[in-house]
Amino acid sequence: MGDFVPFEAGTVLGRRALNRALLVRQMLTDRQPLGVEAAIEHLVGMQGQAPLAPYVGLWSRVKGFRPEELAKLVEARQVVRMPLMRATVHMVTARDAVGLYPLVRPVLARGFAGSEFGKAVRGVDLDALAAAGREALEEKASTRVALGAALKERWPEVDATSLAYAITYLLPVVQVPPRGVWGRSGAPTWALAEGWLGRPFEAVDIEEVVRRYLGAFGPASVMDVQTFCGLTRLGEVLERLRPQLMVYRDEGGRELFDLPDAPRPDPEIPAPPRFLPEYDNLFFNYADRWRLMEPSDPLPLWPGNGAQAGTFLVDGFYAGTWKLVRDKDLATLAIEFFRPAGKRATAGLAKEGERLLKFIAKEAGRHEIQISTR
Repeated sequence: MGDFVPFEAGTVLGRRALNRALLVRQMLTDRQPLGVEAAIEHLVGMQGQAPLAPYVGLWSRVKGFRPEELAKLVEARQVVRMPLMRATVHMVTARDAVGLYPLVRPVLARGFAGSEFGKAVRGVDLDALAAAGREALEEKASTRVALGAALKERWPEVDATSLAYAITYLLPVVQVPPRGVWGRSGAPTWALAEGWLGRPFEAVDIEEVVRRYLGAFGPASVMDVQTFCGLTRLGEVLERLRPQLMVYRDEGGRELFDLPDAPRPDPEIPAPPRFLPEYDNLFFNYADRWRLMEPSDPLPLWPGNGAQAGTFLVDGFYAGTWKLVRDKDLATLAIEFFRPAGKRATAGLAKEGERLLKFIAKEAGRHEIQISTR
C-alpha cells in the first residue's frame, strides 16, 4: 500500500502528503485483493443513498471485484443499507450495523429534529409514534408511502410523509432487497434492523471507531472525525488517545492525528486516474476537503439509484464529473473536466473509462467515451 515515510511527530504535512496518505488508505493507488466485507469494514462503511453507488466505489478499490459478490452479501443479510453516520444511508456489514447504530443514534435523532419532517411532527408524542411504527414494521416491511398511510390513521392531522420519515430516523431500520442488489430494482422498503439481522445491538467503543477512521482517512483533525460520524465533543476522545497516536499539523496549523503504523507514502508517488460514485465517502468524511479539491469546485448531488454518474480523480485530486448516457445499444461515458487537462491525463482517464463502461454497461452493444471541459 505504498512506501512508508516515517514523518516525525509535529511535522507539517502538505497537501500532497495528505492526499497520498488518503489515496493509499482508500485503495485508490492500487486496487487491493480484499474480500468485499473486509473492504467495507476497512472503509468504516460506504455512503449508500444511491443504492448502487457502493458497487462503483468497490470496483475502483478492490482487485477483481464482481458485483455479484456484493449482491449476494446484501441478499444474505451480511451487508445492509441503513441510516447511520451523519444521519445518511450507509452500506455496512451486519457486524458494523449492530455496533455503530447505538453510537450514532443521537445523531439520527438530532438530524430528524432539525429536518422539515421533524418540524412537521412537532406536538406528536414521539415515543408513541415510534411504538406505532415499530408495531407496523414488526408485521411486515413497508415503503414510506404505505407506512405513512398507516400512521396517518392515528394522526390524521399530520403529514403522512413526515410521519414515515420520523420512523426511519427514530428506529433502527434497514432497506431490504431487491433495493441495493445489482441488476435488480425495487422501491425503498424498510424493515426493523433487529429482526432483519437476527442479532442484538451492542455499541462498539468510540475510541475503536476513531482509530478505524484514522486508519482509512487519516491524518485528520478533531473536526474531520466529527464530520465523519456527526458526533460532537470528540476532542475528549482524541485527548485520551493522544499518547497512542502520532500528531502532525497541516499548513494552516491544525493538529492532525494519526495511527503510528498507518501508511504515509512519499508525496510524489504517482496516482492513477480513478472514477468514484455519487456521494463517495472520500468527499464527505472531512471538515476540510483541501487535500482532495479546490474550494470552488462543487460536489454534485445527483438523485437516482447509482452507477449512472459520479466524479473522478486525476493525479489524486478531484478533476471533474462523469455520467452514463444510454441510447438504444450505445452506452456513452460523458467525462467533463473542470479545467483543461493534458493529453497524458486525458488518455489515462479515457483508458480507465473504458474499463468503467465494461463494468456498468457491459450489456451494451457499443461503448463510447466523450471528453469535454467545463
